Amino acid sequence: MIRNLSIAACRSNVLASLLAALLATPALAATVTVPPKSQPESITAAPNGDLILGSAGSAKIYRAKKGAAAADVFIDAGSEGNVVFLGVLADAPSNTLWACQVVPATPARPRHSALRSFDLTTGAPGKVHWDLPGDQNLCNDVAVGPDKALYVSDTFGAKIWRLAPGAATPELWLDDRTLAGIDGITFLNGVMYETNVVFNKIYRVPVDANGKAGTPVDIWTDKPIKGPDGMRADGSKLFLAENGAGKVDAVTVEGDTAHITVLQQGLATPTAIEPAGDTLWYGERMADRAQSMPLPK
Repeated sequence: MIRNLSIAACRSNVLASLLAALLATPALAATVTVPPKSQPESITAAPNGDLILGSAGSAKIYRAKKGAAAADVFIDAGSEGNVVFLGVLADAPSNTLWACQVVPATPARPRHSALRSFDLTTGAPGKVHWDLPGDQNLCNDVAVGPDKALYVSDTFGAKIWRLAPGAATPELWLDDRTLAGIDGITFLNGVMYETNVVFNKIYRVPVDANGKAGTPVDIWTDKPIKGPDGMRADGSKLFLAENGAGKVDAVTVEGDTAHITVLQQGLATPTAIEPAGDTLWYGERMADRAQSMPLPK
């Protein structure tokens, strides 16, 4: 009887160990493709695990069901004319998909852009369709801050715009010469960081007690970066796509220094990055795909 109980206990311990090992297994790598020449510039994850991809090559935004290997058309803005999409962001609390819609330059008019909102569930157009001011502008990326406001980077206008919760029109939040070339924006521990894709920089944007932005602080990187593009935060790290170097990185910021750890290299113009649960997604614009790896801790 005692021997049988010991065997049963042993089996129970083995099963428990196996279960714990399975639960601790990191996410497996996966690939999600979009149609050829779609050029997924930005990616974001919906609350249910679906992957949403902008398209710098078409007037479409794509969505891949969780676990699917290919994305389908989620939003088609072809009726708007010759437009493409750069930054996309799933804002779960408001059930909103934010997107930067861009009209490429023509001989008659410089490139210009708009901030768009869509229903995150259905893809239906939302209330916000705001044209960025200025003769030439580029809505490039968006991020939700700790104040629940939406922040918008304008690469050509050298500005950051802020859309307060419930407002229909953004207000100018920061206009600074260091923002000429701004690309990705994100918040780490409540602090804004932004990339400059032209000058290969990462900046921190200080904010005073009244929410007013100060002059961006140049963060020194301990390894050279080339074409810093999409950037997102998770835990204590920033994650960065280097479109000019074909790399994706983990970035640990200590004071005014950023320690760069290369996670993947040899990629086809990576422009997008998105941590989601235990997975890190990165988009390769010229390969028309997003790939994943276990999220580094």
